[in-house]
Amino acid sequence: MAKKSEKKIENKDEATVQGEEVLEEKPKEPTELEKAQAAAEDYKRKWYSVSAEYDNFRKRNATAVSNAYRDGAAEAVLKLLPVADNFGYALDSAQDEKTRAGIDKVIKSFATVLQSLGIEEIAINAGDPFDESVMEAVMNSPCEEGEAPNTVKFVLKKGYKSGDKVIRYAQVAVTVE
Repeated sequence: MAKKSEKKIENKDEATVQGEEVLEEKPKEPTELEKAQAAAEDYKRKWYSVSAEYDNFRKRNATAVSNAYRDGAAEAVLKLLPVADNFGYALDSAQDEKTRAGIDKVIKSFATVLQSLGIEEIAINAGDPFDESVMEAVMNSPCEEGEAPNTVKFVLKKGYKSGDKVIRYAQVAVTVE
């Protein structure tokens, strides 16, 4: 029988060559408590993951619902804007003061409804520089004395926006050289 050596043997193969017995430690079996703790830790990690996913889902869903509502309101208003335009044309052509006052009340009430929906008119005046992000040039007009090129000559149809999103681009006549 081989004699156990006092010196430490670093390599198992070296011990076999020298004829010494190598004592190997067997891996320790996990206890029931350790198994349960490992399983609990795994369930906890999964719960955190699912909880975070659900929270992200709730936020995405809330944003999608809000955007859908805003887009639906904008779509409905877009279909009503020609009626508002016609009231504006009627106001311009009305000759009777009582008729003008009545049409003006309708226009103001429509503007109140738009404001309650978060929709505002894009403010554009003659002489403003042309801005393609909110305007659509539908006519060109030569520059007259004192006018700069690429400016708004007059507004044909008003533009509207909801927040930063343009619902309808303003239709304008633009000066050119």
